Amino acid sequence: MFKRHPPAFFIGPRRAPDPGRMPRVDTVRLAADTRPRFQQDLEKARDLRAFSFRTTNGNFMASSETSIAFQGMPGAYSNLACNEAMPGMAPLPCRTFEDAFAAVHDGKARLAMIPIENSVAGRVADIHHLLPDSGLFINGEHFHRVSHHLLAVPGAELGDLTHVHSHVHALNQCRNLIRELGVTPVVHVDTAGAAKDIAAQGDKTQAAIASSLAGEIYGLTSLKQGIEDAEHNTTRFVIMSLTAETPDYKEGGSYVTSFTFRVRNVPAALYKAMGGFATNGVNMTKLESYVGPDFVAAQFFAEIEGHVDDPAVKLAFEDLDHYSEWIKVLGTYPADPFRKTAALAGAS
Repeated sequence: MFKRHPPAFFIGPRRAPDPGRMPRVDTVRLAADTRPRFQQDLEKARDLRAFSFRTTNGNFMASSETSIAFQGMPGAYSNLACNEAMPGMAPLPCRTFEDAFAAVHDGKARLAMIPIENSVAGRVADIHHLLPDSGLFINGEHFHRVSHHLLAVPGAELGDLTHVHSHVHALNQCRNLIRELGVTPVVHVDTAGAAKDIAAQGDKTQAAIASSLAGEIYGLTSLKQGIEDAEHNTTRFVIMSLTAETPDYKEGGSYVTSFTFRVRNVPAALYKAMGGFATNGVNMTKLESYVGPDFVAAQFFAEIEGHVDDPAVKLAFEDLDHYSEWIKVLGTYPADPFRKTAALAGAS
């Protein structure tokens, strides 16, 4: 479906540690601007007052350089994330995650906005299997606060409703309201698709849980907003492209490095591999396992706070390399300011 590209760097099979061996992630920079390109695009987009594109019949009239692919229908939360993070780019709807990756490979879009985890529902199903072989690099992240709306056809009232339609995660995130209204939940492939179906039916007894944008696109009325059970309902997205755009390392800067690895099939390999991060003071924020095709040694998706050029991170990766068959670094990128805000809120 799409061709593979080599990872930012690939370590393996195991070799003896060498302090000078850790290669640098390839970067793509403009001569006069050393920031990651997607950040340059964001600033330029905010200055393009005349920038516009048509959305007639869902067809986005924009060049590949100004398009960002997402999985879902127009009005999906991924669509909203694209609007927030890259307001000057045209969102390109794709049926599946693989289609979104392929859109970047085929030149239909320059970026892809991919959800990987939610504070209520957990990780997005299958995405951790798809990321390592996507052939794309992670160059940024975006946190989107999910605000669910109860949408219905114009003229409908809460008392009319008998069924509510949405993605299974959205239904689970709004259980209190569903129980309060006494309606029957109906599972759909995605939230925006549910909204589109309700609009097409024109039945006042049917409602959808979706975004405000979906309501605007499909001509539905919001009967209630902010109906999610948890106020912290937030989805984390990663921004991906064909090239690694690693920012220059600055001491004291806030960075995230995402990578996958496969431990050697020996006792305590994972325990020993993780030791390097602890002894070098590198904080690991994510470690998730998934079995390989041989069901022998586990593969892991991990993220750390730090830059690949930080001396402490280099030493931690050397220890990891010693106990791993291979390591793929998917990207090093600036940490979203939301991380600091959320940490402060959690500590208060």
